[in-house]
Amino acid sequence: MSTNPGGWPPPQHTGTNRRLLVILTPILVLVLAVAAIGIGLVVRTATAEEIPGLAIPAVDGASPANVTADGAVRVGDPDAKVTVRVVMDLQCPVCQAFEEFNGAVLADAVRDGTAAVEYSVISFLDRASTTEYSSRAGNASFCVANTGVQEYQAWLAEMFVRQPPEYSDGLPDSDLIGIAESTGYTDSAVAECITGRSYDTYLKAKTREVLAGGVSGTPTVYIDGAEVTDRGALMTQNGLAPLLDAAR
Repeated sequence: MSTNPGGWPPPQHTGTNRRLLVILTPILVLVLAVAAIGIGLVVRTATAEEIPGLAIPAVDGASPANVTADGAVRVGDPDAKVTVRVVMDLQCPVCQAFEEFNGAVLADAVRDGTAAVEYSVISFLDRASTTEYSSRAGNASFCVANTGVQEYQAWLAEMFVRQPPEYSDGLPDSDLIGIAESTGYTDSAVAECITGRSYDTYLKAKTREVLAGGVSGTPTVYIDGAEVTDRGALMTQNGLAPLLDAAR
């Protein structure tokens, strides 16, 4: 009488099982290796897409006036003893806080001729809005600078006052045009530049260069080429003032 009613479980033939294991093991290893390679490619592709500029062709496009060779808007006396460089994204909330704490310090330094300021506006936070606000605002920076920098710091201050919340729609182009006009940029060419995103390619190329140069976050601030790493100086009221005084 069978001790396996219905034929289950089947008789165990250990020799056959060992042979199958020997045959299947290298096949499984190969499948897993291929899968791992595929996963790695997906991860690398996603990372490259998520870090703006890494997949962007290194072409400059149209170049605006009143910017340095590396794409910063320079404001102030060309012969000023001190040069401050601020790398920022106009969608960045911490950049907004920096402007609130130190924007007046930089404006005063430009006004009295003790320092020139280079504003390196980059765009890597398009994911934080539904309308590519970071890029549209960055383009607007070059649009206004192209017609003159006398009112640039006032424009920048108003842009941060009106900064939209992260992950919102962002300000429409009509608001960007309104901010430009309210701060003295009334030339119709500015509005056309904003709606046409005339410097979009240039902005992407300069963003790529800045990120490749080692900037990993915004705001990043330099005084005469030395990075300011004191968070208190960046994020307290008038915190940069003592550092500027020491640099004079």
